[in-house]
Amino acid sequence: MFNIPAITWTLTAALLLGGSYHALQAARSRQHTDRVNNILHALMNILMAAMLWNLAPTTMLAQIAVLAAAALWFTIQAVARPEFKTLCTTAQGQLKCAYHALTMAGAATMLALMTHTPTHAPANQTAEATAEGMPMPMPASHHGITSAQVSTPDTTAAAVAGLGHTPALLLTLVFTAAAATFLTLILHHRRTATTGTHHASARKRTTRTEHALEALGATTMALMSVALIT
Repeated sequence: MFNIPAITWTLTAALLLGGSYHALQAARSRQHTDRVNNILHALMNILMAAMLWNLAPTTMLAQIAVLAAAALWFTIQAVARPEFKTLCTTAQGQLKCAYHALTMAGAATMLALMTHTPTHAPANQTAEATAEGMPMPMPASHHGITSAQVSTPDTTAAAVAGLGHTPALLLTLVFTAAAATFLTLILHHRRTATTGTHHASARKRTTRTEHALEALGATTMALMSVALIT
């Protein structure tokens, strides 16, 4: 995805770090919902790392389907009624699930944009078709179509690229804003850190760790979105 190996390896390390953390949390989770959520996050990080290296392109549609289903799952949690205690019921929890739904949808969108790389027909396609007895394509003027109405491979590629720039730009802005928000939350927790019970201190450390990983993940997703624009 990137032409600079150092950037690719750095982003891969960041994604695998986040994936490892969520896999560890999934193994430690006692609630089924938390375990599923962490497994989906770990899977998303793995798929994004594979995207950097263009691995398993034949399963791209399956990957998009899984991420789209994950986005729907987090959306359901975000709008769940308070009676469902295991889902996101608090305002903070619903906001968190809504962001995770956006993250999954963003990952699916990036994979979808990767599949829209236009391919050009070989230069000798006409000669091969003629040799095999297939009819040679007629000039556009024979069908009442002017040359200005015919889409060439270059114009088609430009049109596809233009369609991909808009969602990629939106994803870049969204994940950049998310990274800035999580960094602000980390600084806020540092400033308001006070001594308390062991349980409270452990919870604050966990929260800071989660915010740091969210900031790292959002930054990684923003950079990957930028690569889809350029």
